[in-house]
Amino acid sequence: MHKASRDNSGSDAPAPQNTFTLELTPAQADALKTYLAQHNFIPREVPYAEFAYATPDVNIAYYPRRHRLVVQGKGARDFVEFTLEPEILQAARLGYEETLSPELVQPRLGVDESGKGDFFGPLCTAGVYVNAEVANALRKAGVRDSKKVGSDAEIARLAKFIRQTPGCVYRVVPIGNEAYNRMYRSMGSANKILAWAHAQVIENLRSVEYQMNPPAQLVIVDQFASTEETVKKALKSLGRQIQIVQRHKAESDVAVAAASILARDEFVSRLKKLETKYGMRFPKGASAEVEQAAREFLERHGPQELEKVAKTHFRTAFRVQGLPEPPRYEWKKRSG
Repeated sequence: MHKASRDNSGSDAPAPQNTFTLELTPAQADALKTYLAQHNFIPREVPYAEFAYATPDVNIAYYPRRHRLVVQGKGARDFVEFTLEPEILQAARLGYEETLSPELVQPRLGVDESGKGDFFGPLCTAGVYVNAEVANALRKAGVRDSKKVGSDAEIARLAKFIRQTPGCVYRVVPIGNEAYNRMYRSMGSANKILAWAHAQVIENLRSVEYQMNPPAQLVIVDQFASTEETVKKALKSLGRQIQIVQRHKAESDVAVAAASILARDEFVSRLKKLETKYGMRFPKGASAEVEQAAREFLERHGPQELEKVAKTHFRTAFRVQGLPEPPRYEWKKRSG
């Protein structure tokens, strides 16, 4: 295994993005020592190190007491990515993400949603504040992207842990189906609703900054819109300014992963309440099974009630009601 962190052991240590600290097994350490000796790395003496090697661009030292490997220099990242991982670790685990992306060790808000792709049920958006201590606690508990969690029971367990973690501040904004459908008719875009919900969650969290130690200066969100401007515009309408970091697969960050867990837990809970109220099962997603359930619901309750349990801009709603489906738009990449 290996674990990376910032290294501050030397007074003249290079900038964090050029320093990687990894934990190696004894077998990995032996394999690395052999590799370096055979590939023209220059041996050098470093106090307390079992072995140390260098090139003009990178310094490598292994400290056996804590099984710690320190890689420094402007070539450190390339060494880790293109030599250490494939040749020694034999995996690209990205255990040093925090060093490559400094925002991942900053106090921050993570925001994510659940229900956007589900015909039945609400849209739920959650935000979670983490600092270094909270982030470590969540990682150790196995908090990860909700899509990688195998059951609703496990979602509920992790959600409970997140809510009970000292120092963790969170807020959830659920949008029920009637409200969602009204917003869609007004805004004309699911992404605009999502941006509004993200902005509302951020606003709700920033109103309780006194609970955060220290307050967050940035927000990490998933790349659900073409640019972060969608969220920024929604925030601006609330009179808020904060740095937005929008990235593909943002759930790899523990703050966003925790938000995805809370959002999914809220979605599942509210969907179950709808099932109890109407006495039938509402499958998740937008599959053929979902369409069959929608037809059954219409037969029992009629189109007016569909507004209360489903997102009626989905094509499923048009098909089950025998209505002409809206045209499909072919999105083309902008040139230049």
